[in-house]
Amino acid sequence: MDYIINFLAGGFLQLAWWQIVLVTLVLTHITIVSVTVFLHRSQAHRGLDLHPAAAHFFRFWLWLTTGMITKEWVAIHRKHHARCEREGDPHSPVVFGLGMVFFRGAELYRNEAKNEDTLKRFGHGTPDDWLERNLYSRHNLLGIMIMLGIDLALFGAIGLTVWAIQMAWIPFWAAGVVNGVGHALGYRNFASPDTSTNISPWGIIIGGEELHNNHHAYATSAKFSNKWYEFDLGWCYIQVLRFFKLAKVKKVAPKLRLEPASSDAPVDLNTLQGVITHRYEVLARYTDLIKKAVSEEIAKVRHTREAGSPNCRFTLLSRAKEWLTRTDVQLEPAQQHELESLLAENKPLSTLVQMRHDLMGLWESSSASSEQLLADLQAWCQRAQQSGIDSLEQFANRLRRYAA
Repeated sequence: MDYIINFLAGGFLQLAWWQIVLVTLVLTHITIVSVTVFLHRSQAHRGLDLHPAAAHFFRFWLWLTTGMITKEWVAIHRKHHARCEREGDPHSPVVFGLGMVFFRGAELYRNEAKNEDTLKRFGHGTPDDWLERNLYSRHNLLGIMIMLGIDLALFGAIGLTVWAIQMAWIPFWAAGVVNGVGHALGYRNFASPDTSTNISPWGIIIGGEELHNNHHAYATSAKFSNKWYEFDLGWCYIQVLRFFKLAKVKKVAPKLRLEPASSDAPVDLNTLQGVITHRYEVLARYTDLIKKAVSEEIAKVRHTREAGSPNCRFTLLSRAKEWLTRTDVQLEPAQQHELESLLAENKPLSTLVQMRHDLMGLWESSSASSEQLLADLQAWCQRAQQSGIDSLEQFANRLRRYAA
């Protein structure tokens, strides 16, 4: 009888509470690694190929701990990138609101998983072997029930809590935090055409998924960290798999290369290729330039107000700062009129905004030839260097140094 009571209380392992916490964190972390390495970087974006043994381990583990079907997850994620922040995005805070995505992200996932068109259009290339058809996809709930039994056997009654945490781990961190917070709060290295952010420069808890803006800038890269101070734990695991010949990296984000500074450096096809390749980095730097210009104008107006001269331009500039430093924002007609009025009164700021629009045309054009795009870039650099705006001239000088 005592043995039965002890078994029900602590299972086979009879662990202390802190040991159970530690084991739970290890188990949930393996699930995180399975999602970021297998589902996300390998299956959805083809940034790396995994050895069949490694790929099957991840599939098996996800079947036990999440019940997610590979084809569904991959299709929904690919659709998110294809329709990002627009109608049809399965889980965008811009479309559904941050609260909805954060608290009910798993529900949005389940709803989209029922869309056969999504699975057909975006789920290609995912596993379709005998195990997938007859076990993992057909009996996806069986795995998590087996996991429940394992947890109860190993930990006793507290195993139910361990299992519940395992089941909630991915819905909270992936569906809620990454898909929600990762499009609302944080910093941006790249001005990608969406609201993605890097939640933290240290991708540890979610295996590197914290670096969400970096991922959206270079979606097919197997490595998410970009700056020297950023850390991608998922990339560390990939390196370990590579060492044991269990993974082959196919794509990583291109490294920025600048030619030596020179006053007579030519703007050639190599420059054009470098600018287009690093367009989101270029646009982010240019946006910082505009942000600084607007902040300087606000400081001037604030000084005027403090001197006793009320100026409604302070309020207008404060509102316009966000409009001018984001390329994805959609303005109401009244807001657009206010912005146009502001730019009409400030020629340097108007020039900066127009030059950004022209610069973006270099990589948004789908019909222009390389020769035409090169001529446009050369003309843009010349206009910038003759603008009389110091920051714009310096930006153009740096742009001339970009290389493929």
